Amino acid sequence: MSSAVTPAPDLPPRSPSEPPSEQPPAPPPEDPPAPAAQLHAALLERGQTVAVAESLTAGLFCATLADVPGASATLRGGAVVYATDLKTALAGVPAELLAANGPVSPQTAAALAAGIRVMCSADWGVGLTGVAGPDPVDGHDPGRVYVGVAGPGQVLVWQLDLTGDRAEVRRQSVVRAMQALLESLGGGPSTGNAAP
Repeated sequence: MSSAVTPAPDLPPRSPSEPPSEQPPAPPPEDPPAPAAQLHAALLERGQTVAVAESLTAGLFCATLADVPGASATLRGGAVVYATDLKTALAGVPAELLAANGPVSPQTAAALAAGIRVMCSADWGVGLTGVAGPDPVDGHDPGRVYVGVAGPGQVLVWQLDLTGDRAEVRRQSVVRAMQALLESLGGGPSTGNAAP
């Protein structure tokens, strides 16, 4: 028993370089996270710049801020200081401070922020250090993060206790660090503590 086959309708010829007549619409570009756009705008309004020394976030802060169009006007750069010795070599943290307080400490976060600010000739410096997990490090549980912010005449430190897996702790660290810098830029009351 044979079955009938319906012939395909005749289609007009199309050159290989001619795009199909019906293209699905391109997805809209993803907007950068709100804190990154807000931070860029706040720095741009003041004509100021930021540099970042990143340990647990390993460059995620810089990459997130760089997603904002025009970020080159406000982002000076930074250093990934994942290894303890690089905190000294790239961000200028005194070796004796690290020996006394460890890589995950408010003192180290403050020194990272102050050091990278000088190293990159930026108006503001941010230092991020902490434990993304899944295991504790030097007696600090996963999610313990210190954010240092150094600016004209001030160095402040925020202690964070975040939840989630490694990726989530790192993501939250970046968002909270951006919020900390925004708070510092605003000149209002701060929830950070003066660096010890």
